[in-house]
Amino acid sequence: MVVLAALLAVLMMSALAVIYSKNYSRSIFIEIERHERALDQYEVEWGQMQLELSTLAEQNRVEAIAKQRLKLVIPPRESIIYIKP
Repeated sequence: MVVLAALLAVLMMSALAVIYSKNYSRSIFIEIERHERALDQYEVEWGQMQLELSTLAEQNRVEAIAKQRLKLVIPPRESIIYIKP
């Protein structure tokens, strides 16, 4: 009778351990999924920033802003001095 009670207790502890490990596994999986969704969002944002950077750094745009805001002009060819290295 004592052996049967001990086996029943071990069986119950084993069942509770299985339930706990399954629950823990699911919670970790949910956490991983949440981080993967955040990573996907960061990758989209990174792509948008790369596109914005390439747009902002275009030569035509930089030149237009230099002319408008800073009132810069291209010097005449004869006033340009080339220095050889």
